Amino acid sequence: MIGRQVAAGFLALVVALATWTARAQELGTVKVGVLEFGTVNWELDVIKHNGLDAKHGFALEVQGFGSGQATNVALQGGAVDMVVDDYLWVSRQRTDGELLSFVPYSSTVGTLMVPPDSEIASLEDLEGKKVGVAGGPVDKSWLLIQGLAAKRSGMDLAAAVEPAYGAPPLLNEKVQDGELDAVLNYWHFGARLEAKGFRPLIGVEEAIAELGVASVPPQLGYVFEERFGTEHPGLIEAFAAASRDAKQLLMGDREWQRIRPLTKAEDDATFEALKRRYRAGIVEHWGAAERADAAKLYAILAGLGGDKLVGKATELAPGTFWPGVTY
Repeated sequence: MIGRQVAAGFLALVVALATWTARAQELGTVKVGVLEFGTVNWELDVIKHNGLDAKHGFALEVQGFGSGQATNVALQGGAVDMVVDDYLWVSRQRTDGELLSFVPYSSTVGTLMVPPDSEIASLEDLEGKKVGVAGGPVDKSWLLIQGLAAKRSGMDLAAAVEPAYGAPPLLNEKVQDGELDAVLNYWHFGARLEAKGFRPLIGVEEAIAELGVASVPPQLGYVFEERFGTEHPGLIEAFAAASRDAKQLLMGDREWQRIRPLTKAEDDATFEALKRRYRAGIVEHWGAAERADAAKLYAILAGLGGDKLVGKATELAPGTFWPGVTY
């Protein structure tokens, strides 16, 4: 009797695995190129671990690279099907003749942070101070903060402060050592400072709102060749659905406990700050209104950053956003 039960259970498992495998092969495979230790790995791990790719009829493969430039080269060379980048880069590439397209990944933006005991209380108080900036002179967040300073008081922020451009970990180290008076870093580095008691001076989402954009557009997205999307429209939609399912799981705590080692959070405070900031960037709606806001923000950034930021793409290139994904 027990033997028959074991055999029946084994048969059921085999059938389930066969069904799972067949389902995962319906639409094909998506190979995503990512930074080896980038935060997008958290979401992709949730997709794989929970079988969300198979649920939506495809198989996910993840390939790690040492730099963002390497992932983009891999995409352009056909070694991967998708990478994560911003929509400004997609528009610029389209204007230059390389037809890429974009579906949202995250709208999380950076925050200009100051030490816990700092007397700096406004942008005007930054005059003469050393400000660390990740991403260089045409970093989008830095440009928007400059735009806000100009709008509020006519302040030329870049000229008024002493900018220090550098790698995100180094900037965090220097501001904690007192070598910098403030720092504008990528969101997960900002979360680590927040966990150490650093306080926000101004958030980029606040700058976006004051500059006249109603919502915070997705800053980063999954980017792919338009041709790939045209040949596999169902695959793009299925991948986007799996991505949203993963984010829904990350609104709860169970998956966070499982992926905590991936976050490299040094302590509970850092872990909680990372969770909070990640969740703040989940794109809940992506339709005509949000696309219009993204185009408006693009125009603002093009005006602030010029051709160094957007090249010849002074307006958002048609087709930048993949039309088949709306929610």
